[in-house]
Amino acid sequence: MTKRQARGQARMEQILAAAAEAFAESGYEAVSTNAIAARAGISPGSLYQFFANKDDIAHALAERYAAQLDELRSTTFDGADLAALPLDRLIGAITGPLVEFNLANRGFKALFARPDLPPSLTTAVAPLHAALLGRVTALLAARAPRLPADVVERTATVAIQLVRAMMPLIVAAGGDERAALEGELRAVLHGYLEPVVG
Repeated sequence: MTKRQARGQARMEQILAAAAEAFAESGYEAVSTNAIAARAGISPGSLYQFFANKDDIAHALAERYAAQLDELRSTTFDGADLAALPLDRLIGAITGPLVEFNLANRGFKALFARPDLPPSLTTAVAPLHAALLGRVTALLAARAPRLPADVVERTATVAIQLVRAMMPLIVAAGGDERAALEGELRAVLHGYLEPVVG
């Protein structure tokens, strides 16, 4: 990589970091490219050398988050035999890394944890959601092999939505309150999953 390419890559990273912070702070819809440029400490013209508009920035963030989540999914779901774990340990083994990911990537929830994603982002996120649903469905099917496939998939969908609903509260809280909310999430998931795949 040449020095010029390295500078360009560093500038793109600077813009993406600023966008993630701005999206986390104000929400996707409220943030403008001018606000992202100001937060990045560059002119809007410099931003436009790398990204045509806010959607392009969001797509670049989506690709980054998708790669990070794919790695997280691999390490979380492909490690030990999760299906054999006691339910409370299974839930903790999955929710713990998800909370850490969301804490480390606060812009993620502004883009993906909302039910009203702009159509331009829905396409970018669809493979991510499908892969997560597939992994959770397979895990639940392994725990309860006699359940009909539609019940397993519905259960996986509801469990994922429970996590999505609680995640903004958990991320926004600090210290003891965050730990308490994580405990509440695990309790809700345990209460929901135990009768089905216990």
